[in-house]
Amino acid sequence: MTLPVVLSFAALAFIALLALLWSRWPAWLKGLLVVGVTAFYFFANDVVHSVWGWPSSDALPARFVLLAAVIEEPSNKTPGALFVWVNALEDGKPAAQPRAYRLAYAKDLHALLNEGLKKVREGVSQYGTSEPKVGKGGMSWLRPGNDEQAVKLRDLPSPQLPEK
Repeated sequence: MTLPVVLSFAALAFIALLALLWSRWPAWLKGLLVVGVTAFYFFANDVVHSVWGWPSSDALPARFVLLAAVIEEPSNKTPGALFVWVNALEDGKPAAQPRAYRLAYAKDLHALLNEGLKKVREGVSQYGTSEPKVGKGGMSWLRPGNDEQAVKLRDLPSPQLPEK
């Protein structure tokens, strides 16, 4: 962890320690404070890991360039996953930094990514689009980033050079 994050955790723990030792709070409230600070630590740890290069479980960008993918097929012990490294396209230009995403395993998406990776290895850049799958009912706002997506890949057109 970087120094500011470590110092923030230390300050929070110090304030909690002061409240536990010198406050006149009832024991149940002090116990609630300990549980709350502990839960906050694990929540913050998860958030920090999602920012620091670990694959994000957020939805893929609407338009992107496929850079790489790793496919973890399902087994008896794991449900499988698709790890995709993409560079988002914003206003027709690539984002400053690429991002890794973790997608739920699906056979059709596995096959699509395999074909796309073959073309990337041959030097043909792959342009991708993603949009939420239609017909998914319920309260999707309770599951941010975990909604199923329809992903499509196609060859990125070669840039047209201006005439001399």
